[in-house]
Amino acid sequence: MDYRGKNKEAWEEAYDNRRQDYDKDLVARLNEEEFPYLDPELLFEMKKYEFRGKTCAQFCSNNGRELLNLSKLGLEKGIGFDIAANMVKAANSFADELALPCSFIETDILEIGEEHYDSFDYGLVTIGALTWFKDLHPFFRKVSSCLKENGVLFIHEMHPFCGMLAVRGEENFDEDEPDRIRNSYFKDEPWVDDSGMNYMTGKEYSSKTFTSFQHTLGSIINAMSDSGLHAVRLKEYERDIAGGMFSSLEDKGFPLSYVLVAFKSPGK
Repeated sequence: MDYRGKNKEAWEEAYDNRRQDYDKDLVARLNEEEFPYLDPELLFEMKKYEFRGKTCAQFCSNNGRELLNLSKLGLEKGIGFDIAANMVKAANSFADELALPCSFIETDILEIGEEHYDSFDYGLVTIGALTWFKDLHPFFRKVSSCLKENGVLFIHEMHPFCGMLAVRGEENFDEDEPDRIRNSYFKDEPWVDDSGMNYMTGKEYSSKTFTSFQHTLGSIINAMSDSGLHAVRLKEYERDIAGGMFSSLEDKGFPLSYVLVAFKSPGK
């Protein structure tokens, strides 16, 4: 199943159909605000480390806003990797306009070239990245290869618990019971959708097909560990970072997001 190629097409289509305000003010916000695109939970963990004069890679960098924002901590160089050509083009344009030391490369994460191996002090994975990969082992092997020895990886993602819930637009969603468990935590079959990525577009439309996958917290940590990346901190939060999909469940005892910090083991 060539789901990654089809996801590339759907991802590019979604960005072409993005709502007017999706990144309209990105440059202005990064000029006028300190950290508009780094959530406080992620920033709290990142500020424990020294970024000045360091290098960082973001895997699945979208339009570049998070890596560009992170460069304000003094990065010497940042490189973002993303499969969508139009997003990469936009991200490089933003970097040029802001005169920030970041560049963006169009590539499937699993095909990042060896010239980037052992190159980065830090790695960053943010919401929406892991779900695009059926098997996380090759993903984390590539991430590990890109990090220097003792490099640090930050992951800020939607909590796997959220995959057990239905969201508006899905057949099993119930407006009166948004907190009702609808899916298995160990769901094997993928989500296959052609109704558009409305968190980016603000609308439903007949889109190119995109496929995403559920991963348990254990499968994420085990795939990392198997790739030489060992978790040193995991913090779970009740805050929705999924564009409002679970905002009605915030602060009600549900794990909705997490920040995970890992180190690359020596010799890996």
